[in-house]
Amino acid sequence: MPKIQYNIALLAVLAVSSCKTTAPPQQAAVVTETPALLEIGNEKFSIEDYQDSYNKNKNASDSTRELTPEEYFNLYKDLKIKVLHAKQEGKDTTQDYKEEITSYREQLAKNHLVDKSLVEKLSNEAYNRLKQEVRASHILIGVSEDASPADTLEAYRAAIALRGRLEDGNDFGDLAAKFSKDPVASKTKGDLGYFTAFQTLYPIETAAYTLPVGKVSQPVRTKGGYHLVKVTDRRSNRGMVRIAHIMVQQDTAGTAAQKESAKARIDEAYALLQSGEDWEAVVESFSDDKQSRKNSGLLPMFGIGQMVPEIEEAAFALTKVNAYSKPVLTMYGWHIVRLAEKRSLEPYATMAPSLRKKVVTDSRGKVLEQANAKRLREKYKVQEFAEQWKTVAALGDSSITSGNWDYLSAVSTDWASVALFKIEEQSYDALGFLNYVKRKQQVKPKDASPAVVFRKYYNDYLTESLADFEKEHLEETNAEFRNLISEIKEGVLLSQVMEENVWGRSLTDSTGQKAFYDQHKERYQFPERVLATIVSAKDTQTVNAIKRTLAQSPYKLERRSKEILFAANASEIDNEQLDALTDVYIVMEKNPDYIVEIAGYRSADESEITSANRIRNVVKYLNGRNIPILRIIEKDYGSFRQTAEADRNRRVGFQFYSQSKGDVEKVYNADAPDAVMIRDGYFTKDNPLFARFKWQTGEQTVTDNNMVFWTSVQKIEPSRGKTFAEARGSVINDYQKELEKQLVNRLEAKFPIKVNAQELEKIKR
Repeated sequence: MPKIQYNIALLAVLAVSSCKTTAPPQQAAVVTETPALLEIGNEKFSIEDYQDSYNKNKNASDSTRELTPEEYFNLYKDLKIKVLHAKQEGKDTTQDYKEEITSYREQLAKNHLVDKSLVEKLSNEAYNRLKQEVRASHILIGVSEDASPADTLEAYRAAIALRGRLEDGNDFGDLAAKFSKDPVASKTKGDLGYFTAFQTLYPIETAAYTLPVGKVSQPVRTKGGYHLVKVTDRRSNRGMVRIAHIMVQQDTAGTAAQKESAKARIDEAYALLQSGEDWEAVVESFSDDKQSRKNSGLLPMFGIGQMVPEIEEAAFALTKVNAYSKPVLTMYGWHIVRLAEKRSLEPYATMAPSLRKKVVTDSRGKVLEQANAKRLREKYKVQEFAEQWKTVAALGDSSITSGNWDYLSAVSTDWASVALFKIEEQSYDALGFLNYVKRKQQVKPKDASPAVVFRKYYNDYLTESLADFEKEHLEETNAEFRNLISEIKEGVLLSQVMEENVWGRSLTDSTGQKAFYDQHKERYQFPERVLATIVSAKDTQTVNAIKRTLAQSPYKLERRSKEILFAANASEIDNEQLDALTDVYIVMEKNPDYIVEIAGYRSADESEITSANRIRNVVKYLNGRNIPILRIIEKDYGSFRQTAEADRNRRVGFQFYSQSKGDVEKVYNADAPDAVMIRDGYFTKDNPLFARFKWQTGEQTVTDNNMVFWTSVQKIEPSRGKTFAEARGSVINDYQKELEKQLVNRLEAKFPIKVNAQELEKIKR
């Protein structure tokens, strides 16, 4: 098979195939001799090994058909002999091989070290919370997570005392403004607004989603301290919206005159919309948001809590697509908001992958870390040495909170000889921990306790050591991981053998390709074919319009760009005209087969060269943006074709053409996808697209299933042999198969192969 197809199959092998593995140590005492299905050299492969590989890969080479056990056996045998060959050549001992396997192992280990059931539980919880939006307020009593027990207790008692005052009827907002350490509490009175999952710290979110409306929580601990949370409202999730906007900037510190001017501009824009002016035209004329203005004011999709509140409320208040709001004032200026799309919450199955990523990376990650630490402590035997820790803990002075701590400046003890703890029988010395602290230390809040900080570093170091220990011993404790790594190793070796003996040679050996072609010319034949164009549309009128378009190349497209107007006797490009020219450039840049016709005009009282100058300046602009002159048609109409609108007599217009029939099809399908089909090239008698037509030259039109089909057959070509150039892709494909067959034959001659007939019969049943 060709290299690209073989690689696809190999990926499946890497993902799911099986191989012979050594039993983990705890099973070593149990030895059961089973007859081998296959022996290659000194290697033996059991029927269980084969069956596992077959079950995983029986569809790998052809997803439309399941291989029989006998068919797969030959593939299995070939794979094993190639891998054995690679090992005998020492390919599994090279540095490149080891590095590649290490890289795979690192990636795969991450997936096996995650508590997938807990991730799924948190993802489901988050999805259920996303169905609701909660409005809550909070009061923060500040104390860092590294504070001393005494300071932590004091903050907790303060939170309890404040809660008592709230229970006695004191106003939550007043107490928040007076006592909360949230820097904006004096303005917001603790109000967090509406939010949903992932938009605040997980402990606060959990309190908000579990409390009844109007109730105040017990103190909730976060990194910043203790929070009292009060839920003030709940409502169903309003989903996601996409809007376009017109923005007129207004500096909050601007003068009264500047603010009046901004208000007048937004009112003018709103009045134009009310009078029926196109949204796009008003955006171009008024919006100060240069980025969104390029796309008719369109902004990315957003949900609750992701946009400034004023725009959010205006957007969600709109119920019909293309409806727009009255002018809305935000900290950025004035906006008119237009609804482009409204989307409800997607099903869990759709959102699950992104939810799983979020629960690992947001503040819920702490829950996963704590659960993992607990699991590792229970899974492995951990022996800690209290006396040694007591000696090491004395090093945790006040410099640990400033991020300048260095154990070497304090003492000269040989910390490498001091054991802090053991995991199973593996000892971990104090030097490793001290280097870990030196590497990880960060500046801590002022109220952080050096002893608490140092102890947390120790706990983190122990947890990370447990995680590393588990990762190092995954093959021993996790059969799935052990098999997967073994499969990866086989896959890498197989790939190396194939690259060296088949893929690389088949692609670079032009002499071998040509010789193979000469020996098998009968394989490479063109059947009888027609060279034709086929068009389909819903009505004859559209088909006829397309026929007229295709009659002459380049094809004139039903697509124009906004023309630009000039002042009397003017030909230079100004800023207003530059926007329209930018649109022309974007169209040309995105469609490499397009040609643009630039038509220049002048009024009768202007100089004869005025229209030519206008064309020249437009062409100069496009050339400057790398649109070559070969893609431009210039037409100077001078003062001919005068219009009733005097301003339009001083214009440059744009008409697009294309050298691609595919572009013609795209234009017709712009408003109604798949309304038109245009196909061009060679067709055989068994091609379903040509099945409606007679096998003859000339034009034909038929109607089928309420669609009109037209073809123009230029010629009928008799069957003939392909030239080497025409057949080269197929030749390489077949040459690879031949080289692989030769490789297997050589290896079978090199390694004795024995197949157990009795065991083989079992796989056929």
